[in-house]
Amino acid sequence: MDLTPRPGATPAPPGAYYAYAETPAETTTRLRPVKAGNPFRTAAAAVCAVLGLGLIGGAITGSWLTGDSAAEPGAGSAYAVGRSVWHSVPVETLFPATLKGGGAGPGATDRVWTRVAVASDSGCGPGLDPLLLQAIRPVGCERLVRATYTDATRSSVTTVGIVFTEGDTDAMRALDIRFTTQRLAGRSDLMPRTYPVKGTVAAGFGDRQRASWTVHVLTELPAVVFAVSGFADGRPVAEPQPAAEAMAADATTAPAQAGLGHEAKGVADRVERTLRRTVTDLTEQPE
Repeated sequence: MDLTPRPGATPAPPGAYYAYAETPAETTTRLRPVKAGNPFRTAAAAVCAVLGLGLIGGAITGSWLTGDSAAEPGAGSAYAVGRSVWHSVPVETLFPATLKGGGAGPGATDRVWTRVAVASDSGCGPGLDPLLLQAIRPVGCERLVRATYTDATRSSVTTVGIVFTEGDTDAMRALDIRFTTQRLAGRSDLMPRTYPVKGTVAAGFGDRQRASWTVHVLTELPAVVFAVSGFADGRPVAEPQPAAEAMAADATTAPAQAGLGHEAKGVADRVERTLRRTVTDLTEQPE
């Protein structure tokens, strides 16, 4: 697929729902009288009915035993709940005021991130570069939610976001395979955008300040989680580096030395875990 952005390209609007009028009830013709049944025919019909019920029951049991997806409503429920969770739970749930990252920093040091601000929910255009938007277009964009965090020293800032998609299980798996095989998550031209906030430590956090990032396509939920980090003092970064590379033991770039790969990955992982736990709680059935 050609990922070259087209000038003026805009994201496709979320799918619309249409109501269909009900059809009139079917009419019936007058029933004709039926002669008394033959006893042999009656017995044969009873045998056929018993056999038919047995076959149906066997088919249902077989689907349970073989793990047929049609007999697993949980997956469908997770997708239905996951797609609407952005407006059904408080913002404090998706983006807690404080994120604790035990062992999430360089050398397994502990990290704590404090939320700076939360962006209003929107379409995907404001938070994704055109090329990244084009890459996830096969699964659609239901809604985008974002927040910006800073570390305990207020020396780094990280924008984290969740793209709630319109794709089903197969579509999300296909997108995950494509991101993995083509290594799209590591391409700097598919880097997510920042969410700068005036009057805060993230005021100067713009596109030129992006230092490290991560993008993760979920398959058990219709969502894509991303995060992008940078220096809080607004310094530009000439060579941003994917979080996976910046976290390598032998990495010597500025983002790696500053631990910005760990910042992006750590914040993204905590938000992703919160999202998974939230959807699980909402879909959990009482015993």
